[in-house]
Amino acid sequence: MQALAPFWQQADTVGRAVALVLLMLSISTWAVIFWKAWLLARARRDLRVGTVAFWRAADLASARSALQTLDRDGVLLPLVDAVQAPEAPGTLATRAMPEAQLTRRLRDSLQGVLLRLQAGQVLLASVGAVSPFVGLFGTVWGVFHAMQAIGGSGSAGLDQIAGPVGEALVMTAAGLAVAIPAVLAYNLFGKRIAACEADLEGFALDLRDTLLVRPD
Repeated sequence: MQALAPFWQQADTVGRAVALVLLMLSISTWAVIFWKAWLLARARRDLRVGTVAFWRAADLASARSALQTLDRDGVLLPLVDAVQAPEAPGTLATRAMPEAQLTRRLRDSLQGVLLRLQAGQVLLASVGAVSPFVGLFGTVWGVFHAMQAIGGSGSAGLDQIAGPVGEALVMTAAGLAVAIPAVLAYNLFGKRIAACEADLEGFALDLRDTLLVRPD
């Protein structure tokens, strides 16, 4: 922090605004990283344990009862509830075959669960894409500001240029420091979400086939 104090003191309003934007992006990124790491770890465990408990149950009612204590983040329960939800009478949905109605309800529930698991991914992708350019803008503005100050003083020696320009380049490093964790987290969480999606699709398919062959 002491190393950044001279930069903050020499920066103008625009330079300080860029630094504050990068700080807010960094705080938001790390908050999302910690939250999603916790959420996805719980969801993957609940998927593994809940699926086993569900298929070991004697019937659909007891299977749902078992999931209520195991499925803490609601990744499996919406699918189970979807197969039991009746269609509103007199609607277009009731004109479809029962198999098609069941497939549509499962698909809609699956999309809802995946949307919750994907929450925060857009923020991580946006921060990873934007932060380097924000830092680059801060660097360009800092160099311009430093050159103006040097031009006003009438001294253009290497000693007078190296300090201000070096401090301005800190903004580029700050932009990369914000972007790199966001990109890495986005890729890691994307892989975990894809694994959860594959497990959920398999569960939904097995559930549909079971109910069509042997209704509860």
